[in-house]
This record gives sequence, structure tokens and C-alpha cells, in this order.
Amino acid sequence: MSNALKLSVPDGQPFIDFTREFDFPVAAVFEAHRDPALVAQWLGPNGMKMEIDHYDFRTGGSYKYTHSDGSGKYGFTGVFHTVRENEFALQTFEFDGYPDIVAMDYMRFEPLEGNRCRLVGHSVYPTQEARDGMAASGMEQGMSEGYVRLETLLGDR
Repeated sequence: MSNALKLSVPDGQPFIDFTREFDFPVAAVFEAHRDPALVAQWLGPNGMKMEIDHYDFRTGGSYKYTHSDGSGKYGFTGVFHTVRENEFALQTFEFDGYPDIVAMDYMRFEPLEGNRCRLVGHSVYPTQEARDGMAASGMEQGMSEGYVRLETLLGDR
């Protein structure tokens, strides 16, 4: 795949960086992050059902959703601290399975030539152990699968 997820998990640092390019304009990729009906169709690993309690992608908004499969339910919550249209989002991210471990996630939506977009993310964890746990959780596979579904979703619109 030409638009593969690039994940960086540097040794000894409590953060994870990623980049992912999309063959769609910034506005389309941003909208797919804002609209809960769209988010429910692509976010997370394959084989998971997503139920959204609430999802308010704006400065001061918050979210709560659950992924489920035959193995169980996995809840996630957070607050959108800053959202700038078609440009930037800063949010907290907390997995119910690890309470009190809150990551700060930064996302930049960068326009590229040819009406394309690059999504650049930086996730900071409170401890090295928390970062290592997230990196080992299947995060890369889940993100990769979700972004493939996002591209398919945008292509179908």
C-alpha cells in the first residue's frame, strides 16, 4: 500500500509519533474525524463493533465510545482541548482498561500537492511504562486497519 502508516516508537521516550497520507483533501479527512457517524465506520481495528455514547469534535468537546467483539468490550474517553478546522486537534485519550493513564494526542492535518492530505500525530504518555504498554497493545495494527477503512469510506463518498 502506498499510503502505509508510519509509526515511530523511540527507545527511552514516553511518546509515539505517526504519519499517514491520504489521497483525499484535508477537508474530507478532517470531516471523517469530526462526524461521529463517519468515525463509527472506520476508527479501530477490524472486527470490532463501535458504539458511540457521545462524540463532540470541537474545542471543549468530549467523547466516549466502546469497541466490542467476541472477547469483550473496550471503552475509551477523552476531551478535545483544541480543535482548529482542517488544521489541528489536541485531545486526551484514556482506555478504561488502564484507568488513570491519560495520553495527550496531537494531530495535524497537512495539505499536500494533488489535493492530498498528511495526518501527523504525536501521543505523549505519563510514563515510559504506559507508552510501552500502548505500543505493545496492537496499536499499530488497529490504526493501520482503521486508516485503510477510512480511505475506503472516503473513496465511496
